[in-house]
Amino acid sequence: MPMLCELLGSELSLVQAPMAGVQGSRLALAVCAAGGVGSLPAAMLTPDALVAELSVLREQAAGPWNVNFFCHQPPAADAAREAAWKTRLAPYYAEFGLEQAAPAGAGRQPFSDEIAEVLEAFRPPVVSFHFGLPAPALLARVKGWGSKVLSSATTVAEARWLAERGADAVIAQGLEAGGHRGHFLDHDLSLQRGLFSLLPRIADAVKLPVIAAGGIADERGVRAAMALGAAGVQVGSAFLLCPEADTSAIHRAALKSPAAAHTVLTNVFTGRPARAIVNRLVSEQGPLGEAPAFPRATAFAAPLRTAAEAAGSGDFSPMWAGQNVTAAGEAGAAALVRRLAPECCGVG
Repeated sequence: MPMLCELLGSELSLVQAPMAGVQGSRLALAVCAAGGVGSLPAAMLTPDALVAELSVLREQAAGPWNVNFFCHQPPAADAAREAAWKTRLAPYYAEFGLEQAAPAGAGRQPFSDEIAEVLEAFRPPVVSFHFGLPAPALLARVKGWGSKVLSSATTVAEARWLAERGADAVIAQGLEAGGHRGHFLDHDLSLQRGLFSLLPRIADAVKLPVIAAGGIADERGVRAAMALGAAGVQVGSAFLLCPEADTSAIHRAALKSPAAAHTVLTNVFTGRPARAIVNRLVSEQGPLGEAPAFPRATAFAAPLRTAAEAAGSGDFSPMWAGQNVTAAGEAGAAALVRRLAPECCGVG
C-alpha cells in the first residue's frame, strides 16, 4: 500500500484538515511550505472568493494543495419544522432585541458544474469531498484534469462505496473529529466509531490508501494510526490556535479554557451533527435538537451568533473542535508539522 506522500506528491503523508470559517489559504500555504498538504475549505466561498484563494495557492504553494467541497443534497423547506425551530429560538431573539425575519441563505453550497467550471482553470493537485462524492460525470471531470480525489468515510460501508466509485484515497473519520460528521449512507449515529476502532476495519476493507482523521494532535497519535494501517493522517483541531489560522478571538479563548475539554456532536448550528465545544445554545437546545435540515439551520442561528459575538460572547457560536483539541498549541503551523513529521513518510 503506497504512503500518502507517494500518491499526492508531498514530502509528508500529512493533510491539514479543511476547516471552514476558521482558515483560508494562509494556513494552507504554511502547511505546504512545511512539507504537508495544505487544504482550503471552499463550501462557504463565493465564486469570486474561491478564485482569489485559488490564485494565491496556485502562485505561492510550495507543494501539492487540496480544495475541499461538500456533496450534500439541498433539502426542501419544511415549513412546520422551521416554524417550530423559530419558536424555540424566539426567546433568544427577544433577548437581543432582534426581529425574526425570513432566514437568508444557507451558507454552504454543494459541489456543482458551476463550481467545477471555476475550479478547472486551476486544476488543483487534490480535491476532497465531504458527504460522499459528486455525480459520476462531475467526478470524472475532476479526475480528468488530473486532481487526486479524497473523501471521508465514517463506516466501512461508506469506505467501500467511495472505493467503488473512484476515490483515490479514503479519509477514515473517527468519532473524535471536530466539525461536521462526514456520514452520508446512514444518519444513525450509533453506527459511528472512534478512530482506532474504525481505522483498521477500513484499512482491511479497501485497497486504497487510508488517511486517519480524528483526535490526532501529536507524535503518538500519528504513530498509532500508522500502526493500525493508515497511509497518512489528517490533522485539523491542532491547527486552530496557530497564528496562520483565522480562528476568532472568542473561539481561541474557548479553546484555551476548561470548556474545550467538553465537546459534543450537535446539530443546532447547521442542522447536521458536528463536534463543537459546548456553549449555551448547545446545552439549552440540544445537543441534537429538532433543528431544520442541513444546511438551512445555519440561517436561523447566524443572527444570534452575530449579536452575541458583538457583545463578546460565544454563547451562540459554532466553536468546532475535536475531542483532543486540548493538545493544540499556539506555535506556528510549520512547528506543528515538524513535530509530527518524524512519524510521517519522507522524514527521519
